[in-house]
Amino acid sequence: MLLNRLGWVTVRHSRLTLLLAVLGLVVAGVIGAGVIDKLTTGGFVSPSSESENARLTLLDEFEQGPPNVVVLVTATNGTSDSPDVAAAGTELTRKLADEPGVEQVWSYWSPGSPPPLRSADGRSALLFARIGGSADDVQRTIKTLSPAFTTTGPIVTTQVGGTAEVARQSQEQIRGDLEFAEMISLPALLILLVLVFGGVVAAGLPFAIGAISVVGTLLVLRILTALTDVSLFAMNLTTALGLGLAIDYGLFIVARYREERRRGLQHPDAVVRSVETAGRTVLFSAATVAASLSALLVFPTTFLRSFAYAGIAVVALSALGAIVVLPALLAVAGPHMDRFPIFRRAIEGRHRIPKPGAWRRLALAVMKRPIVTGGAVVALLLALGAPFLGVRFELPDHRVLPTDTSSRQVQETIDRDFARGEGNNLIVVAKGPDAANASADVIAAYASELSGIAGVARVDAATGSYANGASISGAPQDGASFLNGVGTWLSIVPAVEPLSPDGERLVDDVRSAPRPFPVEVGGASAVLVDTKSALFSRLPVAVGLIALITFIVLFLFTGGVLLPLKGLVLNLLSLTATFGAMVWIFQDGRFADQLGFTPTGSLDANMPILMFCVAFGLSMDYEVFLLSRIKERYDLTGDNEEAVAYGLENTGRLITTAAAMLGIVFLAFGTSGITFIKLMGFGTALAVMMDATLVRGVLVPAFMRLAGDANWWAPGWLRAVHRRIGLKESDWSSADAEQPAPVLTKKPGQHRTSVTPDGNHAEIGSEAVDRARTVTSADGVGSR
Repeated sequence: MLLNRLGWVTVRHSRLTLLLAVLGLVVAGVIGAGVIDKLTTGGFVSPSSESENARLTLLDEFEQGPPNVVVLVTATNGTSDSPDVAAAGTELTRKLADEPGVEQVWSYWSPGSPPPLRSADGRSALLFARIGGSADDVQRTIKTLSPAFTTTGPIVTTQVGGTAEVARQSQEQIRGDLEFAEMISLPALLILLVLVFGGVVAAGLPFAIGAISVVGTLLVLRILTALTDVSLFAMNLTTALGLGLAIDYGLFIVARYREERRRGLQHPDAVVRSVETAGRTVLFSAATVAASLSALLVFPTTFLRSFAYAGIAVVALSALGAIVVLPALLAVAGPHMDRFPIFRRAIEGRHRIPKPGAWRRLALAVMKRPIVTGGAVVALLLALGAPFLGVRFELPDHRVLPTDTSSRQVQETIDRDFARGEGNNLIVVAKGPDAANASADVIAAYASELSGIAGVARVDAATGSYANGASISGAPQDGASFLNGVGTWLSIVPAVEPLSPDGERLVDDVRSAPRPFPVEVGGASAVLVDTKSALFSRLPVAVGLIALITFIVLFLFTGGVLLPLKGLVLNLLSLTATFGAMVWIFQDGRFADQLGFTPTGSLDANMPILMFCVAFGLSMDYEVFLLSRIKERYDLTGDNEEAVAYGLENTGRLITTAAAMLGIVFLAFGTSGITFIKLMGFGTALAVMMDATLVRGVLVPAFMRLAGDANWWAPGWLRAVHRRIGLKESDWSSADAEQPAPVLTKKPGQHRTSVTPDGNHAEIGSEAVDRARTVTSADGVGSR
């Protein structure tokens, strides 16, 4: 009823609808254009974790914190202790301390000349700083500092690194990646659409929906940045999904419009009928994709939640454009859609009744030998997914950037030439009366005990420095910074790689060590431990939410209990090859040189979760489109095998075409210089193509042939629920494809009559189907 009314409104007021869409697009473009500068490159940390609490306590109560800027100072001649180099280093330290926004500065040339801040060969030394304020403040400050402290002179050469510079260069990289991805994907998509539709006008229609979804999402994200942090990396999903889904939904709406025109409907009636049928499926398909992405809101990290914000917005806007703006475009351009043809024969063929094609033959062939064909594909997918059993998780670091990025080069020099662990210390923060009133002996004993833990190089505290369970130096000159009336804190320099299994074990050992007062442990290694715990502890909730929504939607479409369970299992199978490729390529480093990334022996802990939700949602998209046509045919014929063959014949070409286009978009983003964005691009493209071909083309027919009529079984009370609120492609089952459709020429509120050519009534399948319907309802919806 609602979609029928909506269809007629867009047809009757098509020009007004298009005018409002253009105005909305302009407003969204103007307001949302600067959103990329408001997005954060952080957000990988759980904000309620122990490590984050420790960081905030250290910052708020002790005005201390880990450095976010590192300046690598290299002597042109001599060493870092040469008089002219030392003078230059001292001046750089002073100059950096005077910069607005910089709250802490220390260097090799600060009082005490800490030896770990000098390289092993003595030619280089480090200058650390911390920029204070919000993430936006840090970004504004580093944009000024970076060029000012990147110099080449006769005495020293300086390069800027640290997390702030990594974030700045990541932002620049993403901006360039988006432009490049759009530059290579848009022409490829246009060419493919022209080949599919056979004409330029028809091919351009889905791009209008893509513009609405992408630009509209920029506006949504711009509004959200005023309320919460939003990750910069969500921009990639915005563009990829916006273009991909717009083309998906555009293909299905336009294909249904052409089908209805071929079967005899007049132009306006065909537009409305497309909204009623394919539009309904688009709407609920979009709801399932958005629901899958909404599971990312379960997780505490800004990174994952941002993909939910962007994904839900872009899916909703794509669906809105498909069922409102696209029908208005069809109402105006439909009669002229095949102008400027590229392939006249292809266009003419779209107005003839199609003959049984390859997809029908494939379905029938699979259903002849379902165990052999289905079993072979299942075995293949499981084999491709086997490498995931050896997955290792870490958090992203400087190595996600291209090798020629200056901030990455600085960090790699530090890792290679300087003492391990400096700048990636663990922090042990104690707040409260017990810590504030602790004696020097108590603090010294605790620091000494921590220094004896395997994997600890040194512990710095208010009472001095400790190594291997013994004191190695007395209280530092700035010892007061370790102790105040609120509490105390200690710094642990690790002797192991911070972001590694050894680093994680060190965190566990420090947290389990006896303590004289309550403490919280933070630092890079602790962040890794806490983030993995937060992510994987909530994963069952997210998976359960996705499974529940999937089951409900597929049951409402099919009326059977078995088909939703089949959908869950097959969608998971479609992801196995993707998950295996994650490990085989990006963790183990196969094709690293060809693809242009640095393997680290691990995967970002966020990526499998993100990939699962995105790829599962897209799999559901195709599942809904296929099952809607299978169900439509089964209600008409009561023949399970015929319904499967018909459904695959009518959607197989569209699904694979849509998947190919979505794959092109994600492959374009696979060219990103950011490693985990590259992973998302290649992985999602692989998942989509596997699902559209092996799963939809082979596993679905094989499973449905084996299950037979049990596909449609449900307990009596559930069947009653489905009869009341079930979802269908239309409110009346399709006539045979060989017969022309009834001609509907009246607008809502008027009596209209439709009679199919045979004039017969039939009790077929699971429902009584009246194939000569007289439609008399005032709202224009067919009634039985």
